[in-house]
Amino acid sequence: MKTQVIHAQSDTQFADSALPEITLGGNAPIEYVPLSRLCLSPHNVRTKAPTGIEGLAENIAAAGLMQNLVVHPMKDKRGKTPELGVCAGQRRLRALEMLREQGRIDADYAVPVKIVSDAEAVAVSLIENQQREPMHPADASVAFRLLSEEGRSVEAIAVLFAIAPLAVRRALKLASVSPKLLAVYREDGMTYEQVAALSLTDDHAVQERLWFDAPQPFMRNPSNLREAITQTEIDAKASPLVAFVTLDAYEMAGGEVRRDLFSDAQNAGYVADTELLYRLVAERLTGIAREVSAEGWAWVETRTKRDYDEIARYGRLFPERREFTKKEKTEHRRLKKAQEEADHALNAYYDGDEPEDDTRRDQLEESAAHAEQAVEDFEARLLSWSDEQKAHAGAFIMVGHGGQLLIERGLVRREDRAAMKRDRIPGADEIAGGHPEKPLHGKDLCARLTAHRTAAVQVELARNPHVAVALLLARIVPLVFRDLYLYSQQHALILNATCSHDKLAKVDDMAASPAWLEISAERAKWAAMLPAREGQLLAWLLEAGDDIVSNLFAFCVASLVDGVSITDTPHAVNTVADVLGLDMTQYWNPTRASYLNHVSKSRIVEVVSAAVSPEAAAPLEKLKKDAAAETAERLLAGSRWLPEVLTNREQPQTWNNVEDEDDETEEPA
Repeated sequence: MKTQVIHAQSDTQFADSALPEITLGGNAPIEYVPLSRLCLSPHNVRTKAPTGIEGLAENIAAAGLMQNLVVHPMKDKRGKTPELGVCAGQRRLRALEMLREQGRIDADYAVPVKIVSDAEAVAVSLIENQQREPMHPADASVAFRLLSEEGRSVEAIAVLFAIAPLAVRRALKLASVSPKLLAVYREDGMTYEQVAALSLTDDHAVQERLWFDAPQPFMRNPSNLREAITQTEIDAKASPLVAFVTLDAYEMAGGEVRRDLFSDAQNAGYVADTELLYRLVAERLTGIAREVSAEGWAWVETRTKRDYDEIARYGRLFPERREFTKKEKTEHRRLKKAQEEADHALNAYYDGDEPEDDTRRDQLEESAAHAEQAVEDFEARLLSWSDEQKAHAGAFIMVGHGGQLLIERGLVRREDRAAMKRDRIPGADEIAGGHPEKPLHGKDLCARLTAHRTAAVQVELARNPHVAVALLLARIVPLVFRDLYLYSQQHALILNATCSHDKLAKVDDMAASPAWLEISAERAKWAAMLPAREGQLLAWLLEAGDDIVSNLFAFCVASLVDGVSITDTPHAVNTVADVLGLDMTQYWNPTRASYLNHVSKSRIVEVVSAAVSPEAAAPLEKLKKDAAAETAERLLAGSRWLPEVLTNREQPQTWNNVEDEDDETEEPA
C-alpha cells in the first residue's frame, strides 16, 4: 500500500482541499487461506484472554464462519511461506483452533481473511475492538422472532447463538410487544425492565394504553405496570396459597399461569384462575382436617391464613407432658449439643471474614435447620393429648405466611370453658395464648438486635423523668397491693436493681450505636457529679436540686431496663417503647455489620424486595453473599427498614383465670 504524506496547510487550503482517503485495508479483497497459516498477531490490542470460545465454536460449526478475519504477514527469516498474524478476530481464531483440536475441521480449512500491511495492523485491531456497536435488544428480539417464524425451535436458536434457551424465550417474548412500544424502547424511551413488564400481556391495545395513557409518570414503573396487567390475578412467587398446593398441582388441574419469563424467582408468574386455586387449597385443607378430626377433637376448622386476632379469642389447652426416661435424657442432650454446635458454626460463618462459599453456607444453614427440627421432633414424643381434652377442644388447620401447613390443636371456645371446669379437664383452670412460630432470626442475632432496642428505650426513658417515675411505680404497686393484683405479668424493669449496662456493652457493634453513645456520655456525666463515697450519697441527693434528682432518677431507672432476648417473640419492653413513642429508625440502620452479614442471602433478597422493590432485589439472587450484602446495604440506605424483632410491639400474653373470663360481659358479635 502506498504511503501518503500530509503536509501542513493553512486553514483555507485545508478546507478547500479534499482529505486523503485512508482505507486501512478496506479495499483489500477477501482471500481464503488454510487455518494452519494463521497465528495470533503481536499487534492485536486486546490482551485480555478471550471468553465464550466454546459457544462461538458451536456457532461456527452450526452456521459457518460469517465474518472474515483481518491478518498481516509475519516476518519469516527462514524463507518459508510466512505465517499470517490475526490482528482482528482473535476469538474466531481460537474457536477455529478448538474445532480443529476436536477433529471437526482440519488444518486445511479455508478461512476468509483480508490481508493488511504490518504498519496497518495495530490501527485495524483498535478499530475492530472499539467501533463495533452491539445490537439493540429490540432489534435482536425481532431477529430471533424471524428465525422462529422460519421454523427454527427455541433450542436450535439457542445452539446457533451459544446462549441459554431461556434467553431465546425472553427475546421472543420481548418481540411480541407492540411495534409502537418497541420503537419507543429502541430510542431509549423506556427501560428493559419496563418493556419486560408490558410483555406480561400479549394484548397490544392494553400495552399501549398503559404506556401512552398513564396519568402519572410513576404508573410506568415496572411494578405498577405489572400490577395493572395482573390486578385480578395472584402473584405465584409471593402467594402462600400457591406454595401450599404447588404451582405444578395448579397447572395439572388445568389452571392457567401468566408466566413472567423475565424473573429468575421460583414460581415466577401469575395465577389467572383464582377460583381453581382456592378450590385446590380448600380440598387439601379439608383432607388434612379429616385426619386431624379422626384424632378425636370436638371440632376442626380450616383457614386459608393464620388470623392472630381470631386465635387470640380462643383459650388454649396444652398437651400433657411426661418426663424423659434416662435413655431419652442422654439422647436429648446429644441432640441439643448438636443443635448448639450447628448454630455456632453457622453464626461463625456469618460473622467470619472468609471468602463467600455458597455451597458451604447452604450446608451450614441446612445442618442448623435439621438439628433444630431433630430436637423439636424428639421433644414432641413427650407430649400427648388426653381424650378428655380432645372432647372439649378443637383445632385450626391453616396456611402459614410461607405456604407451610399450620395445625393449632387444643383451642377452647369461650362457651366450652364452664363445661371444662365442671368436668375437671386438665388445664381448665388456666389458658394461654398460642405457641410462637419458629423464630425468623437466630438466637445470637436476636440478642444483638434486642440489645440495640434496649439501648434506644433507655435513652428515651432517661429523657422522660415523668415516664420513669410511672414505670417504677407500675412495677412496685403490684408488690404492695398483692390482694388487688392477683396475677403477675412480665416487666421490662428488673426490680432487683441489676444494671443492664455490662450486658449491652458486650454486644460487638454496640459502640457504633447512637443510643449507646448518648448513654455512655450521660453515664460519664453523672459519674463525675456523684460523690466518691456511697456514705455521702444520701446527703448529696438531699442537697441537690429537683431537676438534678429528677434527671438522675430517670437515668438510673432507664439503666435498669432490660429488653435483651434470644428470641423475636413479644417482649415486655414493648410496653415502654409504646409509651415513649420509640422510633427505632433513629437508632438503628440495616448495614452489613448490624444485620446483613448475619443472615442468609435469601433473607437479604427478601428484605430488599420488601423495603425497596422486587426489581431491585432480583439481581441480588445471582450475586455471591458478600456482594449481595454490600449491594443491599447501599439499596437499603435511607429506607427506614427494620427487622421484625425491632418493629414488633406485641405485648406478652398473660395467664387469666377461666372463671374470671366467664364472668366477663360477652363482646358484641
